Amino acid sequence: MKIRIGFGLGTQTAAGNSTEFSQIVDDLERMGFDSLWLSERVNGPAPDPLVAMTWAAARTERIKIGTAVMVLPGRNPVLLAKAIASLDVLSNGRVLPAFGLGIADTAEQAAFGVQRGDRAAWFNEALPLLRRLWEEDEVTHEGERFSIPSAKVRPKPIQDPIEVWLGGQAPSELKRAGRYGDGWLPSFATPEDVATGIETVNRHAAEVGRHIDDEHFGVLVAYTDENTPLLPRLQAIVEKRNPGLDPREVIPAGREGVRDKIKQFIDVGASKFVVMALNEPSEWTAELGLLAEDLLPLEN
Repeated sequence: MKIRIGFGLGTQTAAGNSTEFSQIVDDLERMGFDSLWLSERVNGPAPDPLVAMTWAAARTERIKIGTAVMVLPGRNPVLLAKAIASLDVLSNGRVLPAFGLGIADTAEQAAFGVQRGDRAAWFNEALPLLRRLWEEDEVTHEGERFSIPSAKVRPKPIQDPIEVWLGGQAPSELKRAGRYGDGWLPSFATPEDVATGIETVNRHAAEVGRHIDDEHFGVLVAYTDENTPLLPRLQAIVEKRNPGLDPREVIPAGREGVRDKIKQFIDVGASKFVVMALNEPSEWTAELGLLAEDLLPLEN
């Protein structure tokens, strides 16, 4: 099983600073990280993930570039398929799209124009369409949300197929990952959550005649420095997902805590990891260097 360590910048303000972001991208490439993952908040300080991914791809030759996650409901699937396929070609096959429904935030929902109750159905129609647009020469589709008489996406992506990663731990999210995803990447999870989730995703995949690659299970591991207490909003997230759980079980403190947690996830079958600093360090190059020193030896 190939262990790979990536870095998630999330919605950190550094992603919106050209000098700082460029240095982070260059450092990740130089130090040997597997991938860079960017998140989406329309009302936040970070840039649009597709724009930031394009910037990162243009500065690098090796590192893979993904979204963790990009909101799918509200986007035109033909135009999105075109944009991602174009970036995959220009980056020589390094794009890793991960999609989600979007956070439960009034302003964010308004920006995409899709009511919360309709987002799952939108997602379930749009994602198979994206796959068809990447793989088929011409696509005709008539559904509840999209009417496409004839669409041809050019250029075709280099990856065949492009691998789509999905997150989440709720029963509906695990079912969606099995039925529509190529990989599963949860966050704020315990090793027990991941072990159970892998089994559940595989079961839902088998129900529709699909198979998820054994190496396509991972975890986003968010961490703080050793001296910073957890913010109340983070404690609330953990409490909502795992009532009664000590938040430090899913948000380790310090790089040693991250390393220990990743080892626990490897033991239950995960192999792809996205590490994300919840505290913006005063010096990014130094922080990334220490992460590389502590974590990259886990790769094989």
